[in-house]
Amino acid sequence: MNVTAENTGAAEPLLGVRRSALGQAWMMRGGVPRIAEAIAERLGVPMVVGQLIAGRGIGMEEAASFYAPSLKESLPDPSSVLDMDKAGSRIARAIEMGEEIAIYGDYDVDGATSSAVLYRYLNALGARLRIYIPDRMVEGYGPNAPALLGLREAGVDLVITVDCGTLSFEPLAAAKDAGLEVIVVDHHKAEPRLPAAVAVVNPNRLDDDSDLGQLAAVGVAFLLCVALNRALRDAGQFKGDVREPNLIGLLDIVALGTVCDVVPLVGVNRALVAQGLKVMAQRRNAGLTALADVGRVSELPTCYHAGFVLGPRVNAGGRVGESYLGARLLTTDDALEARQIAEKLDLYNEERRAIEAEVLTAAMEQVESAVGAAGSPDTLVVASGEGWHAGVIGIVASRLKDKYGLPTFVMAIENGEAKGSGRSISGVDMGAAVIEAVQRGLLIKGGGHAMAAGLTMAADRIDDFTTFLQELMRAPVAKAFEKRALKIDGVVALSGATAELVEQVDAVGPFGAGNPTPNFVIPDVDLLKADLVGQNHLRCIFKSRDGKSIKAMAFRQWDETLGETLRSGIGRRFHIAGKLKKDTWAGGGKVEMTLEDVALVGTP
Repeated sequence: MNVTAENTGAAEPLLGVRRSALGQAWMMRGGVPRIAEAIAERLGVPMVVGQLIAGRGIGMEEAASFYAPSLKESLPDPSSVLDMDKAGSRIARAIEMGEEIAIYGDYDVDGATSSAVLYRYLNALGARLRIYIPDRMVEGYGPNAPALLGLREAGVDLVITVDCGTLSFEPLAAAKDAGLEVIVVDHHKAEPRLPAAVAVVNPNRLDDDSDLGQLAAVGVAFLLCVALNRALRDAGQFKGDVREPNLIGLLDIVALGTVCDVVPLVGVNRALVAQGLKVMAQRRNAGLTALADVGRVSELPTCYHAGFVLGPRVNAGGRVGESYLGARLLTTDDALEARQIAEKLDLYNEERRAIEAEVLTAAMEQVESAVGAAGSPDTLVVASGEGWHAGVIGIVASRLKDKYGLPTFVMAIENGEAKGSGRSISGVDMGAAVIEAVQRGLLIKGGGHAMAAGLTMAADRIDDFTTFLQELMRAPVAKAFEKRALKIDGVVALSGATAELVEQVDAVGPFGAGNPTPNFVIPDVDLLKADLVGQNHLRCIFKSRDGKSIKAMAFRQWDETLGETLRSGIGRRFHIAGKLKKDTWAGGGKVEMTLEDVALVGTP
């Protein structure tokens, strides 16, 4: 198969590529060859699998659990999270007393899945339940006092907030004054003080030492179900005709939320997603089944399908439609209703795409007018506009972050108030920066985690906020740029880019944040064609000296630097880097590459 990996040691660029088409060096991912060989031998797997595992910093002792993650071995004791048992006890009492419980979720995928997991588990116990998802455009993120007081007036006794609530000091204080008890289930960055709540279950509390801060909110919600289940079992509640709810059956929803919130797929997250994808493949959840059908998912589900096919459609209801639809879809057992909701979300997703394209164009024009078409902003990207749709600013921020390689905030301004969404780069903690900005009085409210954040501020403070972040982030951004390089997992001759290799690579999945899909380099290939496909994609054909050829796709790159290099490079020889996958259009026997970067042969 002619796959090689190299120990870089002093870090010499691979194939001498110090400045690729995208201006970055190509470096082999770490990993000592002898450890890779030992891992391959111990696990009885091909050498390429040993290389991939070792390259991710996995040692001999952890290799087996990494390669075949087991939930039984990886699942932590839920009680290690502060307030977990307190929350479980209060919920158990609510069920016993017949109190009505409201699950108050965020409007994104993590919020919808967290709400659905708790709802499905508690509903199986016979709890009196309702789900409340705030309207993104009207109410904004997190609990608000009118909504909480409205739930109290409607007879709700206990509210469980999921994927929100940690920084909702005033709304939760108002709820307490009204006699409404609240449990917070969250994973966002916290301040030293905590809101007025019966329990704040958040592994990112400053006083929590569970070491589970990488969980998505849906992972925390699942642990709460595990804790409650254990408590009820110990109390003898499951006997006779009373059966335990099926916790394993919830893992398809857990996997969806975990992947879409882009938390690291290591440790328990890796086990949750690996097992959850297996459950998803069984198509037991009516909502996920309907969503897969409208998204035309015909193969076994992967992280790609969760993150780029299912997730965006669940999100679409909150972005441009009806916020509650995602949670409703994931909790219904009615196949007809699921199909109707999935089709509506599919339409909303198309609408979202059109709105996103419009806002992205306006944001890029704004940035380029300030720094020039070939320039780059100072330390971070900030774009804002009147009338921009608040439901797509997070996606637009992600697109600009990818283009410039810098932390990015995009803000929608209305009536003198700016609502912003941010996306960061590895090594720059955006959530902590936003919380500090709140503490300094620059923001009305804000929060998030290392890679993403949200905020609300007076529009006339945007310049002050930008200056503050430039000073705060300059050093970590510079440090991140020093480490910037395309990490390569192996070099493979074009003749070795086979379906068998792809299957061996896929065995190291699931891939995502913290366990990136491997990048391979195919050296010394001639570019025969570079055609426009769709709105902004390139389809390239490369050929090696022995006559082998491969299709390579460069998504959203036609009018970007990578696209310009390829369009002008027909007939020239390249080293190409990217991700290998089976070409489904060719029946699975051939392999194609998703391009990440290219370098002209002979160019340092």
